[in-house]
Amino acid sequence: MSRDEQLKERWQLVVRKLSDQFADGELLDLDAIIYLIGVQELGQLDRSFKKDQKLDLMHIAICKLLVPYGYYALDFVDGEGWPHYKALEALPHLKAGEQSVLMKEAIVNYFLETEYIK
Repeated sequence: MSRDEQLKERWQLVVRKLSDQFADGELLDLDAIIYLIGVQELGQLDRSFKKDQKLDLMHIAICKLLVPYGYYALDFVDGEGWPHYKALEALPHLKAGEQSVLMKEAIVNYFLETEYIK
């Protein structure tokens, strides 16, 4: 199986599992999955968030997802438990489709690492 086919299969598995668990089977999109990762990383699962906090959660998720690629590193966690990342390397200029593939690959790797999928 090619790397692209394997990524596609694993991505579909992540989408199905998360959609079943959090959206009553309605398929979650990439942004919703990034948001869920942000909530998971913050670890404050039993609260609601304001619009600007939701954007911050997505930022946390993106940083966390790109740590293995060398773009970010955890800098510190503030007094309210919010992680802050520092940029180590500028992100490459990618077309929208390339960005999507990078994020899907990073998300699949995240859920492989956490053993949510195998």
